[in-house]
Amino acid sequence: MLPFEATVVLCDARDLLRLETENPFGAEASRPDTVRFVSILSQTSRVRVSFQIKLPSGGEWLVRVIASNKRFVFGVYRRHMRTIGYLGRLDRLFGVPATTRNWNTIIAIVRILKGQEK
Repeated sequence: MLPFEATVVLCDARDLLRLETENPFGAEASRPDTVRFVSILSQTSRVRVSFQIKLPSGGEWLVRVIASNKRFVFGVYRRHMRTIGYLGRLDRLFGVPATTRNWNTIIAIVRILKGQEK
């Protein structure tokens, strides 16, 4: 038993394979000072992103949410000491616990899944 409340977030392999096909980041190249991320929500949120969300809202952003689709939130963040705190706000913003992974990690998992399909 953990001394704190924890939520396990799972998703179906088909959803990850679909994400790669849909490529939520488009052809936009990743900049050296930013990291693409995917947050997987513990359940579908009622909150939909129809515009970009920047955190913090004033000044230079550290986390930018560019889209959401069902249980997936897509964005980019800048490498900075305070970024982790802003990523933690996604839970409150979408109203459910979330886990965040680098887009490169998602692509690595997709490659493993495709290898298992063969």
